[in-house]
Amino acid sequence: MKNIKIVFVVTLLLLTTLWILADTFTPTPFNYFSFRSVFLQYSGLIGIAAMSLSMLLATRVKWLERPLNGLDKMYRLHKWLGITGLVLSVLHWCAQGTKWMVGWGWLDKPEKKGLNADTLTTFQQWLLDQRSLAESIGEWAFYLAVILIILALLKSFPYHLFLKTHKWLAIVYLLLAYHSMVLAKYDYWSQPVGWLLMLLLGAGSISALVVLAGRIGHSRKVQGEIVSLTSYPGVRVIASTIKLNSGWSGHRPGQFAFVSSKKSEGAHPYTIASAWSEQESTVTFVVKELGDWTGQLSQWLKVGMPVSVEGPYGCFDFKDKNERQIWIGAGIGVTPFIAKMQHLSNARGNREVDFFHVTADFDQAAIDKLQETAKKANIRLHITVTPKDGRLTPEQIRSIVPDWQSASFWFCGPSEFGIALQKNFVEHGLAPSDYHQELFSMR
Repeated sequence: MKNIKIVFVVTLLLLTTLWILADTFTPTPFNYFSFRSVFLQYSGLIGIAAMSLSMLLATRVKWLERPLNGLDKMYRLHKWLGITGLVLSVLHWCAQGTKWMVGWGWLDKPEKKGLNADTLTTFQQWLLDQRSLAESIGEWAFYLAVILIILALLKSFPYHLFLKTHKWLAIVYLLLAYHSMVLAKYDYWSQPVGWLLMLLLGAGSISALVVLAGRIGHSRKVQGEIVSLTSYPGVRVIASTIKLNSGWSGHRPGQFAFVSSKKSEGAHPYTIASAWSEQESTVTFVVKELGDWTGQLSQWLKVGMPVSVEGPYGCFDFKDKNERQIWIGAGIGVTPFIAKMQHLSNARGNREVDFFHVTADFDQAAIDKLQETAKKANIRLHITVTPKDGRLTPEQIRSIVPDWQSASFWFCGPSEFGIALQKNFVEHGLAPSDYHQELFSMR
């Protein structure tokens, strides 16, 4: 989380600083209309810049994964930037109220100074000719953006519909990019703020075209076939093993992939629950019935069914310099730890590991398999079945692992639970950098 917070804040500060070098919040003379003019420029620039970066992150560019600590963090930053763009767009739109106030006679509009057509460049004249169209397009694109972003933020909105409607934001972005390019102050284009804006508009527009062409993650997609299915009814989980065609570069334990078995439903992200073996060329996904689509998988999936797998993604890879690790997998958050234990059973590590698995459901076959995997990997497994044992607490972890302060923590599960654990352990002396949490939410 720290990396993306820094990137988010630094990005906004950099854009603001460059804008201040080109303009000012205190124009002369200072009055309502002069301030409105500069505020429109500032809010418009920051808003479209945030949307441009958000659009770039939507394409799942591989080179940004490591600096931002994984695609899960990239999508969190994508969400923050999208919301920032929405907020600034709303403020930008609110300034349109001035037109209504002038129309109602509440304000007197100052007389505009005319421009000498003989001194205008060809580009400047073209921008002036486009102003009326750009204003109209920007207004209607704004209304669409508000609706689509709100739908994206509603967890109750079905995932397959979210995928379809969210794609439309690429069209809206292109319209807003045109609006911004035409209406940005002409003087900006000869200054650093304009150069950065042009770079962002270019990157955002290319990204939008990639989205519209359906080419996101295209180079990382591999076709495969389901070769086995195992159901664990007690925990409402289905495990599917997929034999991959050539092209999969392998994966590290803890990574995830996007899997598609039905075109109309689209690809869903699932953590890979198996270690990689070039000889077998298979990946296993363990999926819990939590939503509309996952609830249908036990009936929909069939051995022999063709599927598409895109990835791998993520940096939840258990890499650190600590002598011991504490793993906490809550519910279906157990999956990255299964993959790591399989990896360790083939290549033993030299550090001590305590694995706390918390589950509200119980299936003896699933527990037996988990215990067997942990034993082979030489991992100390501690199982908490909440209806019987109650909730796992930080105090229980500290009691079972007295030297927890020398450990790094790796958490995957419900976000609120993970945040609460982190807060408690940091308050007791854990370095924040020693707590790793998978933000497994793609919207």
